[in-house]
Amino acid sequence: MNRKYPVGIQTFERVREEGYLYIDKTDLIWKMTKESPFVFLSRPRRFGKSLLTTTLSSYFKGQKELFEGLKIMALEKEWESYPVIHLDLSVTKAETSVEGLRNVLFRLLEYYKNIYGEGAYEDTPGGRFSGIIHRAYEKTGKQVVVIIDEYDAPLLDKLHENGLLNDFRNAMQEFFVQLKANEAMIRFCFITGITKFSQLSIFSTINNLTNISMDSKYAAICGITEDEFVNDMAPDIAMLAEEYECTPDEMHAKLKLKYDGYRFADKSPEIYNPFSLLKCFNQRKIANYWFESGTPMFLIRQMQHFRTDITSLENIEASASSFDCPTEAMTTALPLLYQSGYITIKDYDRESETYMLSIPNKEVLVGLIEGLIPSYIGIDSGSVRDGFALKLWRAMKKNDIEAAMNELKAYLAGIPYVEGFKKKLEDAAFSEGFYEYTFYLIFSMLNVYASTQVKCNGGRIDFVVQMPDTTYVFEFKTNGTAQDAIDQINSKGYYLPYCTEGRMVVKVGVQFNRDSMTIGEYIVE
Repeated sequence: MNRKYPVGIQTFERVREEGYLYIDKTDLIWKMTKESPFVFLSRPRRFGKSLLTTTLSSYFKGQKELFEGLKIMALEKEWESYPVIHLDLSVTKAETSVEGLRNVLFRLLEYYKNIYGEGAYEDTPGGRFSGIIHRAYEKTGKQVVVIIDEYDAPLLDKLHENGLLNDFRNAMQEFFVQLKANEAMIRFCFITGITKFSQLSIFSTINNLTNISMDSKYAAICGITEDEFVNDMAPDIAMLAEEYECTPDEMHAKLKLKYDGYRFADKSPEIYNPFSLLKCFNQRKIANYWFESGTPMFLIRQMQHFRTDITSLENIEASASSFDCPTEAMTTALPLLYQSGYITIKDYDRESETYMLSIPNKEVLVGLIEGLIPSYIGIDSGSVRDGFALKLWRAMKKNDIEAAMNELKAYLAGIPYVEGFKKKLEDAAFSEGFYEYTFYLIFSMLNVYASTQVKCNGGRIDFVVQMPDTTYVFEFKTNGTAQDAIDQINSKGYYLPYCTEGRMVVKVGVQFNRDSMTIGEYIVE
C-alpha cells in the first residue's frame, strides 16, 4: 500500500487533485453553510481548520468536480459560484508593531484589489477590505463569501503586553467592523481561531454570529472520529502494525492512547488529532508530532502568570463559562488550556451543568511536560529525557525501586533549585510541593501514569505511579523521617485502593534533605 497523507497540505484543491487521503466532512460543511450566515469555530492548532477553510472556499467557488464521490454530492443541487475573499491571518504572527500589522493586512488584500480594483480613501486595511467587498458585490451581482482563518493570530503573543495588545486589538477591530457594516452584501462568513477576544467587533457587533465551537452537531467537523479511524484508515493501521510487529488491534489501542481523547461538546465523539495521526502513518513511527514546534510561549506565560497547578490538569470540574470564556475575562489559564487543546472535555453532568476536563492523551501529556519543565523547575527537558530518564525507566520497568530511587537521588542533587519557586505555585504553603511537582514532571515525561494529591478514604496520597505490573504509592516528608512516611501510608490505608487491581503494590516513604535539596533517606515495603 502506498497511500498519500496530506501532512502540511492545507489546500482542499490540491488534496483532491493529487490523490491525498481525505476524511470526508462535506456533509457537515454543507449543513453549516445553511444554518447561519456568520459562523465562528474555535479549535486547537494543527487540527484541520485551514483545510476546512479551503474546502469552504472551493465549495463557494462552485468547484463541483473536486467534490465528486463525497457526501455533499447527495445534498447540493445548485453549485452556484460566489466571489470569495479568503484571508489567512497566520502570516501576522511575527509582527511586533501596529504599522507592520497594517502592512501585512494590506498585502493580504492586494490579490483581491488586483481582481476588483481600488477605490478612493482606502487608506486603512479596514477601508480597503470594505471597498473590496463592495466592488466584488457590484461587479459580480452576487453576495460575497468571506473566510478568515486564524483571526486571533496577531494577538496571542501580545497577551501580556498590555499597551501593544490594546493597539493591535484596535487595529484589528477597525478591520473586522467592516463585516458588520457590509452584512447585506455577505452571503456567508466563516471565521476560525483558537481563542475568543470578545472586544473585537466580530463578537461585539455581529449580532447574528453563531459560535459552533461547542455545538454537538459540529463537534467532529475537524479531526478524525473513531468511526472514521476504523472505517477509513484500517489499511494504515495494518501497515503500522506490521512495522511494529504487533496485531492491528494492538496498534489500534496504541494509537488511541497516543492521539485520541479530544471532545469539543457534551455529546461529542472522541476525536483523534489529525495532524499527529497522519504524520505518524506518513513517518511510520509513533511519536509526539504535535509538539514539533514546541509549546506556545503565550500559553506558558499564561500558566506562569496565573500560577497554574499543572498536577491538577488531569481532573478538573468546571462550568462552560469558566473554560469557554472570552480571553479578556480570563482569571485562570483554563480557557487558553482548553481552547489550545491541552485539556479537553471528558464528561458532562447535565444535572449540575458541570464538565469534567482532563489532558486528552499521552502525546499532549508528554509534550506539555517537556515544554513546562524548564519553566517550572529550571532544568532542560532534553537532558532529563536523554540521560537520566532512560536509566530511571529501565529500573522502574524491572521493578527495581532501589535502583530507581538511587537514580532519583543523584539526579535531584544536580537540579538548580529555582529561587522563589514556591511563590509560583498555588499549593506553595507545603514544602513537599516542590518535590511533588518535580516527581510529577519527571515521571509524566517517562510516559507512565503519575498523579499527585490523590484522594482516598484515608486522606490524600502524595504521589502515585502506575507501571504495567506495579503501583508505587509515595509519601514525602521534609519535616519527618522516611519511617514516618511509611507509617502514614499504612495507618491511613493509602495502598488499599490499589490492592484489587492485579498489580503488585509497593509503598515508598521518602524523606527529603532541605540542605542538599535531594532525597535524604527512603524506605521501601
